[in-house]
Amino acid sequence: MDAETTFVPRKAWMTLAVASVASFMIAIETSIISLALPQLRDGFPDASETKLSWVVNAYTIGVASLLLVSGWLADRFGRKRLFFGGLFIFFVASFVAALSPSANFLITVRVFQAIGGAMQYPAGLALLLAAFPPSRIQTAIGIWGATGGLAAALGPTVGALLVNAFDWQAVFFINVPIAAIVLVFGPRWVEESTGAATSTRVDLLGVPLASIGVGTAIFAITQGKNWGWGSFNLLTTFLIAIVLVLAFVARSRKHPEPLFDLGLFQIHSFRIGSIGTVFFIVAFFSWLISLPTFLQGAWEWSVLETGFAIAPGPMLCAIISAPAGRLAERIGNGPLLTVGGLCGVGGLLCHLFWTGIDPDFVKGVLVPGLLIGIAAGLGFAQIIGATMKDVPRDQFAMGGAGRTTIFQLSLALGVALAFTIIGNPNRTPNEVLDGLQITWIMGIGCYLVQTVLFASFSFTEKSARSTR
Repeated sequence: MDAETTFVPRKAWMTLAVASVASFMIAIETSIISLALPQLRDGFPDASETKLSWVVNAYTIGVASLLLVSGWLADRFGRKRLFFGGLFIFFVASFVAALSPSANFLITVRVFQAIGGAMQYPAGLALLLAAFPPSRIQTAIGIWGATGGLAAALGPTVGALLVNAFDWQAVFFINVPIAAIVLVFGPRWVEESTGAATSTRVDLLGVPLASIGVGTAIFAITQGKNWGWGSFNLLTTFLIAIVLVLAFVARSRKHPEPLFDLGLFQIHSFRIGSIGTVFFIVAFFSWLISLPTFLQGAWEWSVLETGFAIAPGPMLCAIISAPAGRLAERIGNGPLLTVGGLCGVGGLLCHLFWTGIDPDFVKGVLVPGLLIGIAAGLGFAQIIGATMKDVPRDQFAMGGAGRTTIFQLSLALGVALAFTIIGNPNRTPNEVLDGLQITWIMGIGCYLVQTVLFASFSFTEKSARSTR
């Protein structure tokens, strides 16, 4: 049946609304917390820089560590149950975090926020995918993905306004009313779904192997700059992570009821989408995280000026994402991701040629940012759509958990590489620009890999449609 004429139940759209609002809340909180670090330093003057970094790291590591477990729990015990349970934990933890009397207390509460966030990610995506007919899933993912772009666009500017007006507590209080509304109205709009074929048993040894292994890998990546990428401590930590992950893989291949079904990687679209996720996320976030450092340090722009300057690209991403999802239902994800990769290359090339020491908003920020915004609008939701398109419905949460784990690892890697390459932001503007140019060259390489990868994927998609 043609996608345009496929009936979509009202509850499917309500499920999309609930999942999108929750996704927006988590995304905007993640994007604005870094803006509050100066205020956190003032609020907790006795805390070291290393300790304050754990306000961010505790959440990142916690989410990544628990995603695979959450995916299995959602498919087994109910995606709606896990989603709203996670949202409630996130709601309470956000409220308590805003009242934190010390840095140690805040870091502890951030761990509970991570538990709530990890429960929501795979369950929310699975609820969304299960609610829509297969022919309209790409549209749903496109709209859902647009909320992430909108959060990225609004995060720096809204975050700067809130933090300047209400101090660092605003970063956490902003979640409270949004989560409360979804908790009150959401349960009546969303229908429960499970993975009917999901076993009641699970590999109990695989749970700690996966959680500790992934958590250790994220920890090692986040400590790369502090310890040095060739230091004994870092190499030892990476070795431990590799051993644990390999043990998990070996265990999952042999166990009859693994925590994560490695057979998903035998699905061509899931495998290509997962590989493409790494290169796209490293390219985009190394750009998004590093550019504000240059604008504030070299160009001496304020946090608010920087936020408004960067916002057009992510805003364009939000505008493009939904119609791109509808287009993907007709032509597939591959062509859009190919064009997106080329736009990313173009945007970073503009930076290399036009962004210099002297401020130039139009050529140095706006034009490159708009091209990268197109790349993001044709990237975030489309990679999710490509990765999840052939995953069995019984494994939606498990597949989503695996995809999001790769996303989190790639995000941590992109941020760590960017900060390591740029180095100390207090260096001279020329030194910072030199480092920034290296990150742009790295990003161009990543976008080129994305382009080639999904250009070949396009032929596979076209062949599959022609044989139907």
